[in-house]
Amino acid sequence: MPLINKTRTHNVVPGNALTRLRIALTVFFAMDGFIFAGWVVRIPAIKEQTGASASALGLALLGVSAGAVITMMFTGRLCRRYGAHPVTVVCAVLLSLSIALPPLTHSVLALGAVLLVFGGAYGSINVAFNSAAVDLVRALRRPVMPSFHAAFSLGGMTGAGLGSLIAGVLTPTQHLLCLTAIGLLVTLFAGRTLLRTPPPTTPDDNAPQAASTQHRPAPRTRLLVVTFGLIALCTAYGEGAMADWSALHLEQDLGAAPGAAAIGYSCFALAMTVGRLSGTRLLEVLGQTRTLVFGGTTAAIGMLLGALAPALWAALLGFAITGLGLANLFPVAVERAGRLAGPDGVAIASTFGYGGMLLGPPAIGFMADWISLPTALTTVAALAATAAVIALLTRHTAGH
Repeated sequence: MPLINKTRTHNVVPGNALTRLRIALTVFFAMDGFIFAGWVVRIPAIKEQTGASASALGLALLGVSAGAVITMMFTGRLCRRYGAHPVTVVCAVLLSLSIALPPLTHSVLALGAVLLVFGGAYGSINVAFNSAAVDLVRALRRPVMPSFHAAFSLGGMTGAGLGSLIAGVLTPTQHLLCLTAIGLLVTLFAGRTLLRTPPPTTPDDNAPQAASTQHRPAPRTRLLVVTFGLIALCTAYGEGAMADWSALHLEQDLGAAPGAAAIGYSCFALAMTVGRLSGTRLLEVLGQTRTLVFGGTTAAIGMLLGALAPALWAALLGFAITGLGLANLFPVAVERAGRLAGPDGVAIASTFGYGGMLLGPPAIGFMADWISLPTALTTVAALAATAAVIALLTRHTAGH
């Protein structure tokens, strides 16, 4: 074992350094959401620029997913070897640089290639800063993981809103180059805190559970981590389905105008952000297991209402309830996996979660053609309830 890994167990970071570290990580989470949302709002312009058909664009966009899935497990090993802090900074630089590449392409093949790079950077930084956040949560002895994911949600909402406003003023190249500059500036200032602050540890880091962050997880531990990965998958499935199908459901099945239909996902996203902002307090009151069970059950009820309600207002209410229920499932699942197996655990849970986000939209589409869209959307409720059951069954093996 490298000497640095032996000496870290004796390092207890002072409280003010932990506060600075928390702020820096929060900024990185927000920056990640901001940059990704800026790319999403420019997809139509990039489609026109490359002359891609809808199906060809869909294949090119798979580059983001493929790049993320390929690099997530690899990043877990890098974090174990070099530490999550420097890996986060390096990935932030790569993410900031790669966001400028898509508008420079003029063919579907080139677009897919650069999106593979962008997706790799996006997936890697998510594993790295979630691993760093898990260490910080353990050192703070407070369940603050949802606050980081709330920052991601707020960054995404800001990036999407700002991107929509400037879409008619700046070209895609100008816009995404601005995102590169913003990302590099944020990395310059917030990254210094990460590089100067050693990974926070606590006196009980000599315990077997904490020691697992330095080794590959045992088979039984890996199985338990996969179980929490399934909770992440169930959550992300719902997020992906809501992003791609909520507006169509309101417009097609409930006769809502396009503007009103677009409000559906906004209600969901806003409610999820509010849920994550209040997640720390909820975890302190209920504990992890009850939060997961309560959240999964709430999301299941909300999605049944959103999918099957005959009136627009009831569907919007259901979407909001779904957002509140799903809000803290992914952060808690990733944090539990990270406690059990360190960066490898975060990588496994994140990969499962990303897989769920990929699986959701096409699965809903196939089922909508086979049965109906409202019935297909009830699978979100089924998986949310499954997450609650998994949390209940694992309550004695991890967390509280």
